[in-house]
Amino acid sequence: MAKKAKKAASEDGAAEDGKAAGGAKKKLAVIAAAVLLLGGGGGFYLMKKKPDAEHAQEARKPVAFLDVSDIVVNLAQESSADKPRLLRAKIALEVKDAKAVTEVQPLMPRVLDIFQVFLRELRPSDIEGSGGLYRLREELLRRVNLAVFPNKVDAVLFKELVVQ
Repeated sequence: MAKKAKKAASEDGAAEDGKAAGGAKKKLAVIAAAVLLLGGGGGFYLMKKKPDAEHAQEARKPVAFLDVSDIVVNLAQESSADKPRLLRAKIALEVKDAKAVTEVQPLMPRVLDIFQVFLRELRPSDIEGSGGLYRLREELLRRVNLAVFPNKVDAVLFKELVVQ
């Protein structure tokens, strides 16, 4: 009986040593994975940091703004509307520098015409909410870049936009 107890105790000890060895392997694998992830993350951060510095330099370059004449147009009537609706807009164009302003300035009558023709076809429901204004901004930017080509306008900015 004592032999069986010793044999059972030695088997329990071997099982615990096996569990300890397996546990150590798992811990080692977890530590290795953590080191790889941290090393990869650190490497990515260092690689990513250089382009951010370049973007910061680009962002510091001075930009110029060009005001478009105030625009007041009738919006297209929706079938349920009783009276005509008006849109009043004050818009500024963002260009890369003052030289671009002097190149775009002579083309402003064309830009104003393109804006008015497009805005007259809008319905009040087309510019509801922030999504509508975003789509309007993108469409005006596309149209103004066609009008001033080969120059480029970087952004269309709304200074005032009122629907009455």
